[in-house]
Amino acid sequence: DGKVYDAYVIYPKSHTTEADFVERFVYQIMPDILENKCGYKLCIYGRDIYPGEDTASAIEKRMQKSRRLIILLTHQLINCKEHAYDQHIALYNALIQNDTDVILLEMEAIGTYEKLQESLRFIIKQQGTIKWKEHHPAHTQSSNSKFWKQVRYHMPLRLKSS
Repeated sequence: DGKVYDAYVIYPKSHTTEADFVERFVYQIMPDILENKCGYKLCIYGRDIYPGEDTASAIEKRMQKSRRLIILLTHQLINCKEHAYDQHIALYNALIQNDTDVILLEMEAIGTYEKLQESLRFIIKQQGTIKWKEHHPAHTQSSNSKFWKQVRYHMPLRLKSS
């Protein structure tokens, strides 16, 4: 299908105490489970987009080469006044061009979705979110936990190479 990545990961990128866990999740826990244990290939901003590249076009190209978009929902992402460029492109691709499936990971209890932009609310209404509730260290490392099973269910099928 010409795709290079199984998923492009969108997450809030500002440095606050709550963002520390999100960064550890994005850069350590997700790659360990989804790449090392399950064999998927993720595209993560800050790891797979290189210094010197035109950020906007690099983000767009990487998303076009991804089978899924994973968006981490946090209060930080919701309360951000200006939404990140990658979030705009992702939602445009998912809703207007209808060519990429979105996986929404609710990283903390969001409560009401009223503050979310309308496009995210629409996706939540259509398919819901996968809620992260597993702060126990043993669960974060287990690819067989309920959370990771739900994530894998929404990921593309892994083709066995012969």
